[in-house]
Amino acid sequence: MKTKSPAPQALPVAVIVRVSTNKQETQRQKHELEAVAKAKGWQIVEMCEETVSGSADIQDRPALQRVLQLAAEGSIKKVLVHEVSRVARRPSVALTFVEMLEAHCVSLYWHAQSIETLLPNCKRNPAAAIMLALLSEMARAEKETLVERIKSGLAEARRKGRKLGRPMGSGLERSELLAKHRDIIRLLKAGQSVRNTAKIAAKGMSTVQRVKAALAA
Repeated sequence: MKTKSPAPQALPVAVIVRVSTNKQETQRQKHELEAVAKAKGWQIVEMCEETVSGSADIQDRPALQRVLQLAAEGSIKKVLVHEVSRVARRPSVALTFVEMLEAHCVSLYWHAQSIETLLPNCKRNPAAAIMLALLSEMARAEKETLVERIKSGLAEARRKGRKLGRPMGSGLERSELLAKHRDIIRLLKAGQSVRNTAKIAAKGMSTVQRVKAALAA
C-alpha cells in the first residue's frame, strides 16, 4: 500500500503596502496582493503597512525594517509589493533594501510586472535587476515632477493673489488628534522615541511628532 507524500508547505511571504498620506487608502494594494498570494499558494506571514514618504531612508521606514527582521529570522522567503514605488522612490533605497533581502536569500516580487529579484537557485535575476533600477529611477523622476508641478501651481496662485494654506478649522483639533492616536500616546508615555513609536505603531514619523507636540501643548 502506497503512503501519500506530505503536502508541500506553503511558501511564507511578507507583504508591504505603503501610502504617503493618511488621506490615501491601502485596501486596493492589500486585496490584489492577497489574491496573488492565494493564486500562487503562498502564505502571508505578515502584512506590513505604513504611511510614509517613499523618499524616506530605510531606518525611517517601519515596514521595511520589519520585513528585514523577518528575513533575518528566516520567517519569510519572499516579499510582495504592488509596484517598485511602494518600496521606495529613491533608487539607492530600493537597491539597498533588495541587497539586504538577498543576503538572506529572500526575493522581492512586484505584482505590476510579475517579476522577482531572485531565481529559484537564489541567484540574482538579471532581468529583474535591470528593471528594478529602471523603475526605481522612474519613480524618483515622477516624484520630482509632481513636486515641481505643485511648486509651479502655488507660485501661480500667489501671482493671482489667492490665499494659500489649509482653511481654518480643516485640521484635527488637539482632542481629536489625541483620541485618534491613542496607540501612539501609549508608546510615547512608555518612553519610546519618535522613531521607535512610528515603527511599532506603523505610523508616519510626522504623525507621531504632531501627537507628541499635542501632548506637550
